[in-house]
Amino acid sequence: MTATRWGICSAGKISHDFLVALKTLPPEDHKVVAIASRELSRAQEYAKNHSIPKAYGSYAELAQDPDVDVVYVGVVHPHHLPATLLFIQAGKNVLCEKPLGMNAAEVKKMVQAAREKEVFLMEACWTRFFPALEKIRSLLHQRTVGDVLVVQAEFGVPILTVPRVVKKDLGGGALLDIGIYCVQLACMVFDGEKPESIVASGFLHETDVDKTASIILNYSGQRQAVLTYTMMTWMPNKASITGTKGIIEIPGPFWCPGELVVNGQKEEFPLPHPSQKLYFINSTGLRYEAEHVRQCLLQGLKESPIMSHGDSELLHSILDEIRRQLGVSYPQDHA
Repeated sequence: MTATRWGICSAGKISHDFLVALKTLPPEDHKVVAIASRELSRAQEYAKNHSIPKAYGSYAELAQDPDVDVVYVGVVHPHHLPATLLFIQAGKNVLCEKPLGMNAAEVKKMVQAAREKEVFLMEACWTRFFPALEKIRSLLHQRTVGDVLVVQAEFGVPILTVPRVVKKDLGGGALLDIGIYCVQLACMVFDGEKPESIVASGFLHETDVDKTASIILNYSGQRQAVLTYTMMTWMPNKASITGTKGIIEIPGPFWCPGELVVNGQKEEFPLPHPSQKLYFINSTGLRYEAEHVRQCLLQGLKESPIMSHGDSELLHSILDEIRRQLGVSYPQDHA
């Protein structure tokens, strides 16, 4: 069985952490063969630091590399669509960072292109692939907590000083950066069901992107998801799934958890230690989505059963409605 050969699109912080995470996987299974950045010097620096054979100064060169099986796209949000379409058109499989698109329309374009070219495409919703989340899906399937009535999640970090998250032209805003993790959890727990109604209320930054909001997703049968996110300050960053027979608690950071508490019983899911410094907490957990992509490719799948195209389309349709209620729009909404 040959190694999955990765190409990395972007020499940014998340790409660094993804590369460090890949090093925790067996080298006979995963091999990084090339990296591309719009600045060749950046690509060369990353190639040197991560022992990557080839460095490119353009994404087009990476797209044409015959040695690449799958491309990890870690560019800023507004560039997800053009970069992903470039690789799809070149016949490459793609793992694209979340948010897959700036809106649901962009997601549909990418999904349609991937289906036409018959390549694999997945939104890198890394949370879903952690062992703790696998356990949650198993517990929900076994109805360990009975009928789920309420999902709660919160994500708060003080990142207003990070230009990328406040500049509209860079796809800024707390919803697409961190709030998306809360929404995707609700979508997963309620098994891809569309909410009957969505209520969102929050506050905008002076750049007209959202900085704080609370969301209620109302589902059939009087079930609810209550979600809060902010880029103004720290929150406990925990989540819970409450049913008629008990509670699943996900201690912070819930989006990359190392433990669960199920009806008062704690279970730990230790992460491997990184070989290099990480920019983001628990980023060695990016290994789980990478291995999932490998397994999908080995099975000849064109989409993930855990983060399917339909899952991404539902998620982004909900994000679009939240933004509409908050009064946040991007140039891509009028394209």
